[in-house]
Formats: sequence, structure tokens, C-alpha cells
Amino acid sequence: MSTNQTEFRSVVTGIGGYLPERVLTNEDLSKMVDTDDKWITERTGIKSRHIAADGELTSDMGVKAALKAMEDAGVSADDIDLIVCATATPDKTFPATAAIIQAKLGIQQGAAFDIQAVCSGFVFAMATADNYLARGQFKRALVIGAETFSRIIDWSDRGTCVLFGDGGGAVVLERQDAEQAGESGVLGAHLRTDGRYVDLLHVDGGPSSTQTVGHLRMVGNQVFKHAVNKISESVRVVAGEAGLELGAIDWIVPHQANQRILSAVARNLGVEENRIVSTVATHGNTSAASVPLALNELNKSGKLKKGDSVLIEAIGGGLSWGAALFRL
Repeated sequence: MSTNQTEFRSVVTGIGGYLPERVLTNEDLSKMVDTDDKWITERTGIKSRHIAADGELTSDMGVKAALKAMEDAGVSADDIDLIVCATATPDKTFPATAAIIQAKLGIQQGAAFDIQAVCSGFVFAMATADNYLARGQFKRALVIGAETFSRIIDWSDRGTCVLFGDGGGAVVLERQDAEQAGESGVLGAHLRTDGRYVDLLHVDGGPSSTQTVGHLRMVGNQVFKHAVNKISESVRVVAGEAGLELGAIDWIVPHQANQRILSAVARNLGVEENRIVSTVATHGNTSAASVPLALNELNKSGKLKKGDSVLIEAIGGGLSWGAALFRL
């Protein structure tokens, strides 16, 4: 089915998240690698992160987050006909983790596939699902970000092992016509990639190159410099295209990479930090899961209200970055 994109709006109707039970604190890390709580906190703002249990898979966390989002939306497996899962740590090289999640949820209709844009994955996944719904091709989507980054970390590298954690987050996106949606729905997205910077944040393995999974490698100071400018660019573009002043946006939900990046972006944009959702202290960087997990925390807090405008933004390996804006 192909229809004019302006006939439909993709509306967020449910939000959910899941974090593994095991918590790894900075004190725990100080016994594993040459670091301490002061060093980690000053540089990252992170105090603890969650680590998947033995045998707990990316798909398991995606399923648990999806179930919470479906419960929040008041829908069942029969109501979902699209699953887009953002992950850089899939259960298998193939098939897609989304297909595995589809089976675990008992969904037998529609399509399911993965998006790989690393930490920007959820923003890319939201934009992708929005396009399918707005074109009238699907009715209701699960957009999921789920990661087990603990499985690709070099635990002897203190520059990266202190940053990352595991988890999953999800939203339900529903196709509604303009009258039904009113002012709610996805208002726009801005996505960018520049492969010239691939070596700044990458995994040194892969089926084609080394036939291994590999470990995460990062040039942290360079990623930081790119992050502030590129995220700010996307935020300004998507807000401008939607006709909203930055000061009129109720909530900014960023990728939880590093508290210093969150604060620097806020200063760059001239946005008060109390409108920027931060979960990095207790979640760490959960890559594609970080935005929906932070959104879930905002939703659980009771501060997120119907009619609020929410801007999500992220940067990750690629380098890939972007922002998306929606009204609840």
C-alpha cells in the first residue's frame, strides 16, 4: 500500500525499558582495572552500570522492554505488524535480532529487521519506522534499542570498559490519521553519517575481516569534539524544520554517552539542563538502548505529559548522528 506521507502521523503510544539485575559499580571496576571512582566520575559522570547475566541475550532484553511498552500502550502481540530493532550487539550474525524478538513475542504477522547505527541506532530506527507508518505500509510498530555491550568490551582498557552497560528500551509507534493524531506524532528527523571517521569508534573484528567478534575501540577525545558540534547541528535542523524554537521544546532526551557531552551540548544550544534527561550516572552508555531507556525513566517519573514535545538525539560509530522530534 502506498499513500501520501502527509495523510498519516506516527504517534508514540507506549514506552518501556529493561535493565539487567547485575549492577557493576565504579568500586567494582577499580578491582578489575587501574581506575577509581573519582577518575571515572570526573571524566564521565558514571557511577554504575548494568551488566547482562550469563546467558541473557540482547533479544531477551528487547523482549522485556517491548512487553513493557506494549503494556503501556494497551496493545497485544496481535496488534504489532512491524519491529525495528536497533542494535550493534545482535544475538547472531544473522538472522536479525528483531526476527528473534518477533518469535519470542509470538508475533506472526508483519516484518521485523535490525538497524545498525551503533549509539545512534534508536534515532535511526524511529525515523525508519515513522516513514513506513506515515506511508501507510504498516499500522503499529515496536521500535527497540537493545544492547549487550559488555560482550564486546576489552575489560583491560580503562578508557572504554568504564563507559558501557547493557539494557533495552522500546516504544510503540501507531499510525493515526491527521484528525485522530491532532498535534501528536513524529514531527521530523535529521540523520547523518560520515564514514571518514570510522576509525574513531569501531569494533576491531567482524565476519568478513577477522572472522571474530572483536572488541570496541575508541579515540575518546576526538569523539567528544565531534559529538558536541554534530549533535547540536542535528538538533537545530530538526527543530527548525518543525518550526519550533529550542526554548519551546519540553524535553531533550539524549544518547547517554558521557555527562560532559550532555552538559556541553546543553551549553552549545543554550538549553537549561533541567530539560535534558540524564540517566548516565546509573545506566552508563548502553548504546542504542540509551535513548529509549532515558525516555522510559522520564515517563516513569510522571513528568512526561500528554502534549509534551520530546527531542531525541545521538551520535555513534560511523560516525553516525541525528535527532528526531515528536509530540506525545
